[in-house]
Amino acid sequence: MAAAAGRRGGLALAAPATRRRLFSFNLGVLRWSWRVAYYTYSALGTDRYPPFSLAEEPDYPATLDVAYPERLSRGLVLVKWWLLAIPQYAIVAVFAGGATYTLTGASGETWQVDALSGGLIGLLVFFAAITLLFAGRYPRGLYDFVVGMNRWVLRVIAYAALMTDAYPPFRLDQGGTDVPAPAPDDLAPASAAPAPAPPAWAG
Repeated sequence: MAAAAGRRGGLALAAPATRRRLFSFNLGVLRWSWRVAYYTYSALGTDRYPPFSLAEEPDYPATLDVAYPERLSRGLVLVKWWLLAIPQYAIVAVFAGGATYTLTGASGETWQVDALSGGLIGLLVFFAAITLLFAGRYPRGLYDFVVGMNRWVLRVIAYAALMTDAYPPFRLDQGGTDVPAPAPDDLAPASAAPAPAPPAWAG
């Protein structure tokens, strides 16, 4: 929903007041989506149920913020969300899944194959769930890697939704200490907040 609203060009072409409202709504959807993903099988990072809110929830273990851009390039609206973002989409497809292939046989029959369904994130979180079930702990390295991939995906979403002109870096931010503080004029801090310690099994 957020990406669809952004791709219509609203954030770049609308009046300032409307643009800020659109941005705030898109950011709220991203925040809520990330909290749900962190609670469920995109991270399994907490036992706390995500609040039904689009607002910032600083006391929740998973937070997200994107700096409001005072200016966005109107010329990039038509190309950045599909053409410029293609390399990022390829990486996100590996991380989050979603690649689909259609095969056609000699007799005309077709088969659809879902490749990377669930992606690398889903696969590693599955292993994390097994570890939590039997060992009662979330391996720190695995947790950091999962959070890093989710951060990458969120930065690409913010870029594709026309919330920033800053191209997402090809960088995997793992854990809470590897993320540098953004500069005051940085337009692309669209990443999850420093990650808390991996949870232990509470059951």
